[in-house]
Amino acid sequence: MRFLVDLHTHTVASAHAYSTINEYVQQADKSGISMFATTDHGPDLEDGVMPWHFGNLRVIPHVIDNIAVLRGVEANVRANGTIDLDNYYLKRLDIVLAGFHPNLPPQDEDTNTKLLVKVIESGKVDIVTHIGNPMYPIKFREVMECAKANNVAIELNSSSGINTRKGSHPNCVKVAALAKEIGNVVSLGSDAHVCYFLGNFREAEAVIEEAELSYTQIINTSPVKVLDFLESRGHAPIESLRNFFVPF
Repeated sequence: MRFLVDLHTHTVASAHAYSTINEYVQQADKSGISMFATTDHGPDLEDGVMPWHFGNLRVIPHVIDNIAVLRGVEANVRANGTIDLDNYYLKRLDIVLAGFHPNLPPQDEDTNTKLLVKVIESGKVDIVTHIGNPMYPIKFREVMECAKANNVAIELNSSSGINTRKGSHPNCVKVAALAKEIGNVVSLGSDAHVCYFLGNFREAEAVIEEAELSYTQIINTSPVKVLDFLESRGHAPIESLRNFFVPF
């Protein structure tokens, strides 16, 4: 497999998703995924997860049946340019994603761009998700140059245009082409809402090939590459995973 890591998944904790963490672990073993991040939706969505859920993710082992699990969230961008999870909970997570969701009514390009730039500059978010969504237009170059300057990864979402966010493909190709030009760190996420979609990067791969984006910019090719990126973002080393993937 070219990609060993899936950094965007949802479990039954988000009521519009359909699999447990254990089912994702079993599917990862079947599909060749070495590491995945569990990133349920923040509390601002109608069926989002209460904050204490994220504080208690520490009970999930980092290694389950030889599959590495990152504890995370896909937070929601708010109308004031913040996200819907407090620092108390964010500090307990391994990875923080954030993006536009229906908690925020669609707005104009300038407003959306300002909000996303503010989120990126906050230092609280590691990856911005599905920015090719045509429902939330942004100025791609401005957002992506800001992400590059702040060491925040840009996601290519493999559900966009397939399971949701119809019409995203042309925008995603623009995003990938700009990432190549600007030099952004790129993250892939299946955005799976059922375990059987875990590691399904077919749409993302089509975007990558069309934009001629280098695979060296994509962190999902190696669990160690992901861990290095998260530590470069200021996250504490996860020693159990470091030892699991790079044994002494």
